[in-house]
Amino acid sequence: MRKIDICPRDIALSLVLLTRLPVPNLPKAAFARQAQATWAFPLVGLAVALPACGLAWGLLALGLPAQVAAGGCLGLQILLTGAMHEDGLADSADGLWGGFDQDRRLEIMKDSRIGAYGVIALILGLGLRWSLSAALLAAGQLWSLVALAMLSRAVMPCLMASLPNARGSGLSEQVGRPNPAPAVLGAVLALGAGFAFTGAPIWIMGFTAALTAVAVAQIAKAKIGGQTGDILGASQQLAEITCAIALLAQL
Repeated sequence: MRKIDICPRDIALSLVLLTRLPVPNLPKAAFARQAQATWAFPLVGLAVALPACGLAWGLLALGLPAQVAAGGCLGLQILLTGAMHEDGLADSADGLWGGFDQDRRLEIMKDSRIGAYGVIALILGLGLRWSLSAALLAAGQLWSLVALAMLSRAVMPCLMASLPNARGSGLSEQVGRPNPAPAVLGAVLALGAGFAFTGAPIWIMGFTAALTAVAVAQIAKAKIGGQTGDILGASQQLAEITCAIALLAQL
């Protein structure tokens, strides 16, 4: 494993890539570090989830039910990320299951239109995340949502490091393929912070995230020969769901 290359600007780079949060203008040369900056993806989860959890806390303090607080938390996260990961989930579902060969699957994933598989994936994904978040809030696990946001985003650099870009173009190709070091650092960062928010259950959640990453990687490799930005977005969504299930199972 190569030496870990860390720069404070990596956090801003990751925020630019994965959110709609206002970030000071960065010099053009800074974007050459996008692959190395992927270690900071879990910190993007922290930046997105903290205000969302703050909103959920406020709604609960007003006496509103957990379902309403969970909806507000989920909606704010989607707003802050520009629904990037949700879009990746829908496009991946359409492409991986709507095409009969690699070229056709990649063509479908690039198409801005959404098909039946994509709609179903969005309904199921949002429904599960809403229900799971509400269950965690009802169980007094408000800040575990921060751990989920961080851990699910640690999956993405792992896939980027382990799989080639399937298309040879697009956002994932533009960012580049990191070496394993940023992926390992991101995972350690997410697990360490997650322990602070959830305690011992984070280890089962981490194992679940790893299994999810392996499953997504195997499907993507078999279907399209690698990863794309859509696959990475889908992996975040799926890891968030599976890790939330793992956490609830331990409560």
